Amino acid sequence: MKYFKYAVSSLMVMALIMMFIGCAKPPEAEKAAAKTAMDAAVTAGAEKYAPADFKTAKGAWDVSEGQMNDKKYEEAKQGYVTAKDAFDKAAGAAAAGKKAITDEANAAIAALEDGWKNLAAAAKGVEKKMKGKQEAWTADTKAFEDGLKATRDMVAVDPAGAKKKAAELKSIVDKWDATFKELAAIPDKPVKKGKKS
Repeated sequence: MKYFKYAVSSLMVMALIMMFIGCAKPPEAEKAAAKTAMDAAVTAGAEKYAPADFKTAKGAWDVSEGQMNDKKYEEAKQGYVTAKDAFDKAAGAAAAGKKAITDEANAAIAALEDGWKNLAAAAKGVEKKMKGKQEAWTADTKAFEDGLKATRDMVAVDPAGAKKKAAELKSIVDKWDATFKELAAIPDKPVKKGKKS
């Protein structure tokens, strides 16, 4: 009789445990909160401006999704909470990263403007030696000025793209800087004097 009571008690405890496990609900609220945080991080540009933080958050999300599929709801719940916190951190880091890249893009644009002014002065100094290069200089001048304007306009919307475009424009400055240095190194042709009578 004594063993019967223990057996019945054990069965009741097991039944309650099984019922509890079977009744565990998916962590929908935590998943929704993590999804909202992920969307906010994407909107903030975390994939581009805070890639390491975003990757960590996305990893926690993916693990939680796998746990949901395996019906490991308690683990998934904790994973979604972790993912939400990580996405929030990534969104904050994205703002700081975007500001840093914006500052870098603005500095690159200022350097380009200074470099181009110096080139324009150098072009005047070697103007007589530019035979065959004048047309290319004129075309690159227009391309540079148009590109610089587009880069300035791009900074507010896409600072990373503006920084990349500034690097492309720098190659035009470097090309003409080298060309003008070569032309300046060429000695001037002596002026032929007429015969005296």
